[in-house]
Amino acid sequence: MLWTNPLSKKLPDYGNISNLEDKQAVAQKLACEVKDNQVIGVGSGSTSFLALQKIARTVKEKNFRCSFIPSSREIHMTCLALGLSVASLLDARPDWYFDGADEVDHDANLIKGRGGAMTREKMVMVAAPKTFILVDQTKFVEKLGRKFPIPVEVNQESANYVEEQLLKLGAHETKVRPAKGKDGAIVTESGHFILDAWFNDVSPALEKEIKSITGVIESGLFWGYKPEII
Repeated sequence: MLWTNPLSKKLPDYGNISNLEDKQAVAQKLACEVKDNQVIGVGSGSTSFLALQKIARTVKEKNFRCSFIPSSREIHMTCLALGLSVASLLDARPDWYFDGADEVDHDANLIKGRGGAMTREKMVMVAAPKTFILVDQTKFVEKLGRKFPIPVEVNQESANYVEEQLLKLGAHETKVRPAKGKDGAIVTESGHFILDAWFNDVSPALEKEIKSITGVIESGLFWGYKPEII
């Protein structure tokens, strides 16, 4: 029997996207950055989803031979559904990377990870010589941590220890992120939990301090990466 409608041909459903017009305008600006034969890293989330659609249209209209390194399985499926060539960090290095953010301060430091893909997002970002962060005005803050907690991806068996250490670092609240579509905690693509940690003071050293805790895989604090904000 022929498989006439595989999942790889269907765009993922991102539901109702907030600030849609602003995000579409930002996505259109980014599409102008695409050139032939580029390798492009793709972040996760609704803003990246909209930008990827605009970029795909540019690639097809200009017959560019580009490939894309996705930062999550969901974005991987989106690339396939749009007919884009997919690569990995094992066989290619991105010429540039784009992604959204949950919070951005005046020095372009970020909090990311509401989608749970911050580990791979950070891996692709550091591999790229240039990063574009796509945000609307609601994402700008005076100080990080005012609207969102810092997501911390942790080995499941280390969750209790990591929570203790985060509290010692100054977190005033931590919570294992619950899943919305099933009972229990959310599990990342690599099989880990996410601890959301609220800090009153997010310092330049905090990213490294969090990463130094045994059992921490990655954090959603992106400090000092100096992306270009669009």
